Amino acid sequence: MRALITGSAGFVGQHLIRYLLQETDLDIVGSVYFKLPLPDHDSPRVHFEHADLQDEAIVNDLIARWRPDYIFHLAGQSFVPYSWKNPWRTFDQNVHIQLNVFRAMIQAGLDARILVVGSGDEYGAIEPEDLPIDEQTPLRPISPYAVSKIAQEMLGWQYHHSHGVHAVRVRPFNHIGPGQRDMFVASSFARQIAEIEAGLKPPVLRHGNLDARRDFTDVRDVVRAYWLLVNQGQPGDVYNVGSGRAVSIQEMLDIFLSMSRVPIRTEMDPARMRPSDIPVIVCDPGKLHRATGWRAEIPLERTLADILDAWRRQIR
Repeated sequence: MRALITGSAGFVGQHLIRYLLQETDLDIVGSVYFKLPLPDHDSPRVHFEHADLQDEAIVNDLIARWRPDYIFHLAGQSFVPYSWKNPWRTFDQNVHIQLNVFRAMIQAGLDARILVVGSGDEYGAIEPEDLPIDEQTPLRPISPYAVSKIAQEMLGWQYHHSHGVHAVRVRPFNHIGPGQRDMFVASSFARQIAEIEAGLKPPVLRHGNLDARRDFTDVRDVVRAYWLLVNQGQPGDVYNVGSGRAVSIQEMLDIFLSMSRVPIRTEMDPARMRPSDIPVIVCDPGKLHRATGWRAEIPLERTLADILDAWRRQIR
């Protein structure tokens, strides 16, 4: 059996590949954005190839040649601030690619299970009475990125009902782990500490809003949930993926600072502040647990230590 992972060179894609190699006997095909280098991998079960997924003919060929049994659709524009700078590119990329994948499945007569990855950002303007956020919470998107993920996810609903596609939809909340780009908060803190320890920067860590509380889950727990849901989730249905615990950015920073090998002071950076920050976001993962038995298992302290160690190795 074979799995196709779009966006396989990305943060989540690389962790998903490692999980599937360890826990399954699947062969894995990874599509990689055509402007990026192909990743190195020493497993004969993994094959990477370049693909511009916004090109319908290329997607049709990719699906028809490999005929995967599973599709994990991870490709797309995932950075919320970028969506404000270029909303149309974000919307076009996320929705266009999803549509191409579904159309290619139909054209090939492919009876595959596909995971459609939305985002916890779809819930948007959360009110205190909404917490914890379950799948019935109204969607009130507050960024172009969130709107694009709602549209992408709704295509999953539509193609399940109009064509019988075995599409399971997920709304992951903040997921962090080693290998994440430093435009995201945990990785930003870790990189700054590693550079300070190496003497590459003065001992000042810059940060944005520390009061916000978010639902952070280790990416290695998240990809485990993805595998369970694509097999045990109800086709057409949607599931939150998150720890069910709210952690403040201040608490995360304190843990990182306790791991630093040198004294570091902190300084607020206005450029890192987001005026639309919602004070608390935490999900209710009960539906996921009931469907699969999944719970987040990796402690936050271990996740942060692994992120910091990964940056230390990279800086060295």
